[in-house]
Amino acid sequence: METNTLTQSKSFGLLPKLDCGACGSKSCNEFANKVDNGEEELKHCIHIADKLENNKSSKECFICAKEGAGMGDKLNWKDNLKRDFDFILDCFPNEPGPKETILPYNPTLVKELGVKKGDVMIGRPMGMSCGCPITHCGIVSGVDARNGVIYWNVTGPLKPRSEGFVDIGYYVSQAYEGIIKETKEKIEIGRRYWFLPRRCMLQWRHSGLVNAVTKLSDGSYKVRIEGLLIG
Repeated sequence: METNTLTQSKSFGLLPKLDCGACGSKSCNEFANKVDNGEEELKHCIHIADKLENNKSSKECFICAKEGAGMGDKLNWKDNLKRDFDFILDCFPNEPGPKETILPYNPTLVKELGVKKGDVMIGRPMGMSCGCPITHCGIVSGVDARNGVIYWNVTGPLKPRSEGFVDIGYYVSQAYEGIIKETKEKIEIGRRYWFLPRRCMLQWRHSGLVNAVTKLSDGSYKVRIEGLLIG
């Protein structure tokens, strides 16, 4: 369990709060403490990039860009591999991470493992649906045991490391749901887009078909995206 002294670190605000572990620390809290003792440690965070203003270099976490800050413009609408994308997919307010609908390669595991709402779970999206090389971790928000379908919110790996987990193995990613606040293209149902999930640990673009869209009063869009792939 992290102590409150780590959350008070002056460097914590610079970090993405994903607890992805890519830096070698178990959490952003722990890593922030290292950064306080040596700013050069920031180079180990894959989500921190150099920002040049008035010929002065500073560090910035693009994932942490707040509404209106223009994350897409800052990235020049290109992912970590310099490929174009059309919009950024944000999480729903008050949810712990991106909402994903998944189908395990062996759907009978849903009943065999007794997967239920609230479970901490891990698995890896494999094959044409995504082929992501990163094991995903998250919290189950719903289960359709009859069809073997699981609904969950994808989070960082800190909870599985500290609390244990259900391992669903390989799965097919069926859909993402979320909010679009930043886009350089008109959002229309039935169109396929390249998009960047704001909390993607690799910051790689995804592709998918928008098959449900609602324009909200603030101008953002609530969407469901299926037919997913990476690249």
